[in-house]
Amino acid sequence: MMTTIENSLQTYLQRLCVDIPHRHVGSPGNQTAVEYVACKMQQFGFVVETPEFDCIDWVHDAVQLTAVGETFVAYPSPYSLGCELNAPLIAASTVAELSGMSMNGRILLLHGELAKEQLMPKAFPFYNPESHQQIIALLEKKQPAAIIAATGRNPELAGGWYPFPLFEDGDFDIPSVYMKDADGEQLLQHVGSPVKLEIVSQRIPARSCNVVARKGVDLKRRLVICAHIDTKKDTPGALDNGTGVTILLGLAERLANYRGNLTIEIVALNGEDYYSAPGQLDYLAQNAETMDSILMAVNMDLAGAKNAPTIFSLFGLPDELETAVRPIFAAHPGFDEGPQWYQSDHSIFIQNGRPAIAITSANFMELSTTITHTAQDTIDLVDISKPAEIVCVLSDIVNALCA
Repeated sequence: MMTTIENSLQTYLQRLCVDIPHRHVGSPGNQTAVEYVACKMQQFGFVVETPEFDCIDWVHDAVQLTAVGETFVAYPSPYSLGCELNAPLIAASTVAELSGMSMNGRILLLHGELAKEQLMPKAFPFYNPESHQQIIALLEKKQPAAIIAATGRNPELAGGWYPFPLFEDGDFDIPSVYMKDADGEQLLQHVGSPVKLEIVSQRIPARSCNVVARKGVDLKRRLVICAHIDTKKDTPGALDNGTGVTILLGLAERLANYRGNLTIEIVALNGEDYYSAPGQLDYLAQNAETMDSILMAVNMDLAGAKNAPTIFSLFGLPDELETAVRPIFAAHPGFDEGPQWYQSDHSIFIQNGRPAIAITSANFMELSTTITHTAQDTIDLVDISKPAEIVCVLSDIVNALCA
């Protein structure tokens, strides 16, 4: 039989990941999820702000790709512009080949070394290697009519997608599609021949927001507890990151009668799975002068998986904070200390010199390679007792820091 908190969490998870279709940034589902979380936070007595930012939604239809009468399966790159082309096919697998190639008016097939990992979006602020910038700059300089990327698997950057989109960037204006690497080898046989490519897609200007909920009177001492509310397109996003937001709601419910001085700031960040991280950038801009008031940040992502312990990782905690939180984790069953990892929103606090804790499932890397960003990320993968235990741990941390 479920406990009271488990019943509440199951209701929240059902609402976010089943009742609301899609939570990708800029979508109607994302807006519905944001409004739901903001309303619940207000019901629990928190002062709620929803600072807005510009973004884009994106809709598309199937890709049509044929070469010499042969039809190929391809998918539109997220946020790609549309096109309708009949143009010669060229191909490149290295930067050297790109550099020496005339591309104008041609359809470019990228494969091999050039297509081994997803290219960081032009405006992504937290990680953008020079090698990626070089490839993007060459493409924008040489202006192929469109790009076909033949990709394999790259779970570290693309999650469980196969094939994965080489481009996921609303600021990159060359139309592009992606296909399986094996199909790319077949398409290579048609280099020099005309290729027909039709991409039906549209960028839709939109607005979205974070949800920032606060309780407490001392704004110079803030405990930030966060999780990202958005998903990739076309995934329920149960573990990534419906459970994280469910935990935020469960904690807010538990703190309905909180009257302490320490400011508790519960933040549903909007944009971790979006190409330019707009919610994270907006939060940093809003807090540019007040980051030092953040005592510590706690972030949840991919937490609550069945058949896996919950792990916590500590980042830069001063001795007094570490002394306070370690016994709390030790007192709760099912928690282990895990390795430090940086692929989520705790990184924005670490990069700004604030102590942080990350909470996830022990098998988060396996989940990232097979489940995240796919339609398989459903609520039946969640053991609701694990988010409930995380809520208890967070509540105990609040009490310890208020003592």
